Amino acid sequence: MPSANWLQGALTELWQQRGFGLYVHWPFCAAKCPYCDFNSHVRAEIDQSKWAHALAQDIRRCGMETGPRMLSSIFFGGGTPSLMEPSTMDTVLSAARDVWSFANDIEITLEANPTSVEAHRFEGYATLGVNRVSLGVQALNDKDLQKLGRLHSVDEARHAFTLARQFFDRVSFDLIYARQNQTLEDWRAELTEALELAIDHLSLYQLTIEEGTAFWDRAARGRLHGLPNDDLGADLYEVTQSLCNDAGLTAYEVSNHARPGSESKHNLLYWRGGDYAGVGPGAHGRLTLNSQRLATQSWKQPEAWLKAVSQGSGVNVTEPLTPQDIAEERLIMGLRLKEGLDIDDAQSVIDWTRFNDLLNGGYVWHHDGRIGATPTGRPLLNYIISQCAKAD
Repeated sequence: MPSANWLQGALTELWQQRGFGLYVHWPFCAAKCPYCDFNSHVRAEIDQSKWAHALAQDIRRCGMETGPRMLSSIFFGGGTPSLMEPSTMDTVLSAARDVWSFANDIEITLEANPTSVEAHRFEGYATLGVNRVSLGVQALNDKDLQKLGRLHSVDEARHAFTLARQFFDRVSFDLIYARQNQTLEDWRAELTEALELAIDHLSLYQLTIEEGTAFWDRAARGRLHGLPNDDLGADLYEVTQSLCNDAGLTAYEVSNHARPGSESKHNLLYWRGGDYAGVGPGAHGRLTLNSQRLATQSWKQPEAWLKAVSQGSGVNVTEPLTPQDIAEERLIMGLRLKEGLDIDDAQSVIDWTRFNDLLNGGYVWHHDGRIGATPTGRPLLNYIISQCAKAD
């Protein structure tokens, strides 16, 4: 059995095998959705040139820390990064090229909202090298879009999808289910329509009520009605898996479905334990520097982040991770994947007695040096993780 220090000693090899990515956080939205707990902010005016300069400056600072590396993926998230002018993105990508090499098959993803989709922007992004777009559609029902606080209509979502297909080979979109008063048949019909539109990737999330959101406040006051009970939630999940499997878009991760070979490289990098630099307000990162894996977090408030960058670095917290921290993170992230994880990544933190109980119950699998959650276990992932991990 490998020692608890095995993973620490192999860190350099791990990030080289599993990839290095860049996450760029654009913190601005046209409006704040009531279910959203992401670091997003509404501003009347945005100085794009100031933000372009600051993002580029922090990328160069990070590049000085990592030294030369090969970038396998870049992800523009938010917020609503499709509010970013192509000239701003150009400055950001140029900075990344200045400090790192781009892999020949680099994946560059942009999150986009249908209301911020404009042909000239999409054309500009594509010219700059963006080759994958993820659209925040969220619902194919106008009434529910309004309840979710979305500013677009279903027709606008369809138009955005059609427009994206003109410029990008890879187009994914998100949907939220288990919405207020949504029936099983409602979701079956909506997902069937989505699968007819989808090319190769869908992200399908059950609505969760997160602390700090408007939905959380409404729920606390007893004003968020019609949410599904546990039984209906489970049925909605089962229908999701069945329809997606029949359409050839299997779940390679708990909430992400793709045709084989069309998985998101950047998200796989997170779940497989690769390194990634996080730039922009609130961005998280995982970087291996001098054989030490570090967790980084940037200042969340946009103006505070800008000031910090002007003083040298947008990073607010840098935390060295212990071998136990790394192994626990690998267990949590790896169990999300259909492919599971290498036992060596997490062996030191697994409670094997309880794991074997789950194995006998059909909730997890174990073969060829890997472990993972079965289709039966995946809906119970939080429970499985709590059982698999050794108590502190």
